[in-house]
Amino acid sequence: MPVTLAEPGPTTRRHHPRSSSRALGLLPLALLCLAALTLSMLVGSRTIPPGEVLHFLLHPDPTAPVSQVVWQSRVPRTVLVLLAGAALGVAGGLMQAVTRNPMTDPGILGVNAGASLAVVLGLAYFGMTDVGQYMWWSLAGALVTSVVVFIVGNTGTGRGNPVRMTLSGVALGAVLSGFSSAVLLSNSDVLERMRGWSAGTTASQPLAATLTIAPLIVAGLVLALLSTRSLDVLSLGEAAAVAMGARPNRIRLVVLLAIALLAGGATAAAGPIGFLGLLAPHLSRMVVGPHQGWILLYSILLAPAVLGFSDVIGRVITPGEVPVGVVTAFVGAPLLIWMVRRFRVAEV
Repeated sequence: MPVTLAEPGPTTRRHHPRSSSRALGLLPLALLCLAALTLSMLVGSRTIPPGEVLHFLLHPDPTAPVSQVVWQSRVPRTVLVLLAGAALGVAGGLMQAVTRNPMTDPGILGVNAGASLAVVLGLAYFGMTDVGQYMWWSLAGALVTSVVVFIVGNTGTGRGNPVRMTLSGVALGAVLSGFSSAVLLSNSDVLERMRGWSAGTTASQPLAATLTIAPLIVAGLVLALLSTRSLDVLSLGEAAAVAMGARPNRIRLVVLLAIALLAGGATAAAGPIGFLGLLAPHLSRMVVGPHQGWILLYSILLAPAVLGFSDVIGRVITPGEVPVGVVTAFVGAPLLIWMVRRFRVAEV
């Protein structure tokens, strides 16, 4: 039986807002996301007044130091926060929908680890040097890992069990992370190049490299949004979905491709950022209920907001800089603990 989270105590039916209320809820989320992106442009090792940032955004001046900071550091980081945040948030929502388990995300199911290992291998043994080259390795690693996890979780006895699928992903992710560490530790040059990236960071890519992954992420988002009705049908159970004329295997294949595009593209540029794909869809589901279209729309805005605020915190919390992947782990891990303690596991 699939596992979901339910409130402790007597079973009660939650009344979630209607479509009009959900649509209105997008406005404060959009403002929150805009605030995070604005702070990303303003805050760093050097605080720049908003007027100067706006001036040099509209009138770039390669000879002005502030303009160089804006266009060589702040703009690339902010664009990456938006793209990677939306990608990881939606990828997490898709993972949770297709496994029917709200405790999963690309990091927990090993997809990020697979993408990371592919990038490490490309850099260490095949001479890859920039995102335009190794993003395809990241995409392939994410896709292969997704396929393996779903094959293991959907074969043999207990097929389709979300707990089994989650445990398979955790085990596979641990193995792949071990291989990545072994390759890095045996190659000091690659280790030095990957030091920041491997922790998850928005500081390592120029704007051109960030824009390279944009087509992958846009394609993944389009596939995800086109799959929402099918995922709502699949959430009723495989037998019910087949009875309603759906093709569960085809749905899973499309969702797998979308997850690979999103997680692979984001990981290629920003590294393996964890917990974001768990946090954003789960919080969205608590607000809008079990409607995949609204969950993904909310995640598109909520995940970049969380990533943006986390990135800003990482810039100012120490005299140097804490990678955003470390900050999101500090945010996501307590959330996971709270979810386990606050909710009980129930069968539906």
